[in-house]
Amino acid sequence: MAILGLLFDVFGTLVDWRTSISRQARDILSPLGFSPSWDGFADAWRAEYQPALEPIRSGREPFRLLDEIHRRNLEKVLKDLGIGALDERTLDHLTLAWHRLDAWPDVREGLTRLRRNFRIAPCSNGNIALVVDLSRHNHWTWDAILGAEVAGDYKPKPSVYLRSAAALGCRPEETLMVAAHPLDLSAAAELGMKTAFIARPLEQGPDNPVRPAGIRFHWTADTLLELADQLGGDD
Repeated sequence: MAILGLLFDVFGTLVDWRTSISRQARDILSPLGFSPSWDGFADAWRAEYQPALEPIRSGREPFRLLDEIHRRNLEKVLKDLGIGALDERTLDHLTLAWHRLDAWPDVREGLTRLRRNFRIAPCSNGNIALVVDLSRHNHWTWDAILGAEVAGDYKPKPSVYLRSAAALGCRPEETLMVAAHPLDLSAAAELGMKTAFIARPLEQGPDNPVRPAGIRFHWTADTLLELADQLGGDD
């Protein structure tokens, strides 16, 4: 069955969160006299992400937006690093750093090419306002903004993928999930979706490349431009 819609993971797949968070944290906190490892700060903040989602995915806690989760995780990381006495304006500005992440160099042109022949939308754990801001920041154009907030749950729960595909008017088998994370793609494949792995070896820094670990995907590419070439039909 032909592919009609493409769903995209965002953090890591489309944006370089580590470099962006490290840079923004330095710009915001170093004038206040703080000087931790900025890459370490970004890694520590990101490390709180999946554990904070698990109580929601398990049903032990009600759904809340990722902005709220990022703020709570930020406060924990600041405390762990001994960074205190930040006013609310600074905390809010730092929390919203996730709204200002820079895209990988191929993404804008890659999305433009792919949208010529497919319906495209993010399928992200980021809330809608967050992804709207990322899209405006990086000049992306979507057909819809989908994912966790639409489903009221977080990936890799099946409802996030299924409701996103349905919102695009696509059956699972008509949907291609695009991500740099094998577990994200495996969850989509279990629902009958096709999968495309985009290699982002620097997502977690040069010493921690993400590896497919022997998992097979329908397509594998180093960039979205290469994926567009593989899918064809955009000339």
